[in-house]
Amino acid sequence: MDTMTATKMVGGFCGALLIYLLGNWAAEELYHVGGGHGGDHAAGYEIEVAEAEVEVDEMEDEGPLFAELYLAADADKGAKVFGKCKACHKLEDGANGTGPHLYAVVDRAVGSVEGYGYSGALVAVAETWSPENLDGFLENPKKYAPGTKMGFAGLKKPVDRANLIAYLATIN
Repeated sequence: MDTMTATKMVGGFCGALLIYLLGNWAAEELYHVGGGHGGDHAAGYEIEVAEAEVEVDEMEDEGPLFAELYLAADADKGAKVFGKCKACHKLEDGANGTGPHLYAVVDRAVGSVEGYGYSGALVAVAETWSPENLDGFLENPKKYAPGTKMGFAGLKKPVDRANLIAYLATIN
């Protein structure tokens, strides 16, 4: 490389640096946003409003009751929710998977599937799989029946549980 090319490269670099520094300085002067009116000024306006006492019904925090959700449940949507259960449960009568079959599970006696080894935890919490018992179990199996073999974390949405139970009620 000859000296003329090296001089052009250094000159170009210095020129670009000068433009950058001058541009930065000019932008700071034109668009300065720091400081302002000092520390004792607040941004915005304060609007004083009288506080009203509001009574909150405890039931509102919990949402609608399960019975209401179950009456309005959609079995077709429940069929989609059942996709989370397919890995371990079958719908055919007598076809157990990792878990017992769910054929006619609604209002069936707990622990009554022949040939499936239940944990003692399930039999201790309920006598039948009523929609309410299924709802409690599906919400959080480990909490509802401590010691259960079911490793599923649960369905957190009450609507999903109601839809799933409505779907399972149609499998007879």
